[in-house]
Amino acid sequence: MGPERHPDIEPLAFLLGTWRGEGKGEYPTVQPFAYGEEARFWHVGKPFLAYAQRTWALDDERPLHAEMGYWRPQSNGGVELILAHPFGITEIEIGAVTGRRVELMTHSIEGSPMAKEVTRVERSFHVAGEVLVYDLRMAAVGQATAHHLHAELRRVAE
Repeated sequence: MGPERHPDIEPLAFLLGTWRGEGKGEYPTVQPFAYGEEARFWHVGKPFLAYAQRTWALDDERPLHAEMGYWRPQSNGGVELILAHPFGITEIEIGAVTGRRVELMTHSIEGSPMAKEVTRVERSFHVAGEVLVYDLRMAAVGQATAHHLHAELRRVAE
């Protein structure tokens, strides 16, 4: 038995659990690719959700990307997403929760001296039943904002 849910996380409670599935990626600087993904959202009794995500190549299961952070619901129906990426950036996105949909966009991004340049990220999440669908758009490495990722994940654990 885990800690009691903090009442402030209720607008995001539909995300709780572990989700697995597949997605497709594209960007002007890379060849289109397919990937597997696992995303986990959990709570510790505080007014935020903890989040960890990882992806892998479907052809040989080599690791691709990972990110970790916190989803912080706001009293006005908003949400803040605080993330760290292993390629050297941290980002804060802000957005809104409407029902079982979340729309987010960059508030700030900071990179380490050796990080790839990322200047904007926009994320859309929607949960229908036990399926989480998301799209990610970004501006990076001198490119304008463009679609990068689309995935459909199924809840595998609560």
